[in-house]
Amino acid sequence: MDKLLSLFENADPFKTWWPAIAALVFGLVIIVRTLMSGQRCPNDNQIRDQIVVVTGANSGIGLEIAKALAARGGRIVLACRNMAAAERAARVIKRELECQRLHPTHSIAASDAEYFVEARYLDLRSFESVHRFARRITGEFERIDVLINNAGIIFGPLGARTIDGYELHLQVNYLSHFLLTQLLLPHLQRSPSGGRVVNVTAHAHAAAKIDFDDPLNVGTWAVNFHARDAFAHSKLAVLLATRWLARQMKGTPLTVNCCTPGLVRGTGHLRSSPLMSAISVKLMTLPWRWLFMKNPFEGAQCAIRLATDPKLKNVSGEYFNDCEIAQSSLNGRDIALAKKLYMQTIKELEKVTKLIIEKDIESETLALEMAPQPADAEAENYKVQQQAGPKRPKEGKAKAKQQQLKQQKA
Repeated sequence: MDKLLSLFENADPFKTWWPAIAALVFGLVIIVRTLMSGQRCPNDNQIRDQIVVVTGANSGIGLEIAKALAARGGRIVLACRNMAAAERAARVIKRELECQRLHPTHSIAASDAEYFVEARYLDLRSFESVHRFARRITGEFERIDVLINNAGIIFGPLGARTIDGYELHLQVNYLSHFLLTQLLLPHLQRSPSGGRVVNVTAHAHAAAKIDFDDPLNVGTWAVNFHARDAFAHSKLAVLLATRWLARQMKGTPLTVNCCTPGLVRGTGHLRSSPLMSAISVKLMTLPWRWLFMKNPFEGAQCAIRLATDPKLKNVSGEYFNDCEIAQSSLNGRDIALAKKLYMQTIKELEKVTKLIIEKDIESETLALEMAPQPADAEAENYKVQQQAGPKRPKEGKAKAKQQQLKQQKA
């Protein structure tokens, strides 16, 4: 051992090979890490007082998006299921921005009181929860400037169904965000800046399996996807719906685009992965994940650009990767398939819910809806409802409630 140490101490870097090899390896690692980290958002535009809704913003990519947009002056709504984590995230964002403001070299000039970062309850596993959230947000704000549909799941339980009767990945990643966008469209169109919808998809859309006759995979002969395939299918659906909604909004200031964050570590998505359940696997893959995967800050850059860059004011219906327009898979560019999926989604949602916000609601009921339950209680309620089976709204329920309200007022 002493002989080896002596060899290294007395080595002449110009006469031995190992310093050159070490420098080469170090340089290659830095180059690969830089390339894999992706492009940073190419602008620092302010969005002063713009109202931004970000789903899944209590951690990971959503948290980084919310933090960056709050630093640019936006009024941020964190739409999350875990309210404890969401409220904690809101406090962290405000505290970090205040610390940055106090730093003499930083350009942020707002005070903590001027930072609007608030958490609101949203459970994408339930269409009823989506309606509650939309009613509350449209009641609080006269407009919405940016909607970022970021939340998502992967490696959910095989064959799991939501209380509305849909495959878990399909509803959380696609159907509920589709419904939320439809409900908030009128408010988005009131934005003086034109309104922007940013949907987060994934590279996995390229591997998706989809049937043109049943693009939602909800028919009688629907395939029981593996969790990996279900995730890929839901992300392709996000991309296709983005394409068609942009066509629907053509001629209006509203833009609709989607982006992929790339391969991102530290988001919690891999915690349910069978491969990552073993500690030994986690330890062995740690350096490779650091080298080849983005961190949440890097993964958030593309969505940040789509939400802020004035150069994209007239760009709609596009797929972005690393802050630039990219080419999606062949299915992702199929306009006929996009239309088929969009129309089937509309018909499917009309069977189980409404695509408009019901205004005639008792004040007491609305107050209850606006008060989120603790995360543990919500999880327990979800389990009970899931065991009870899919819930379908009864026909004429809304009319009956309106008649009852009229009788009470009379």
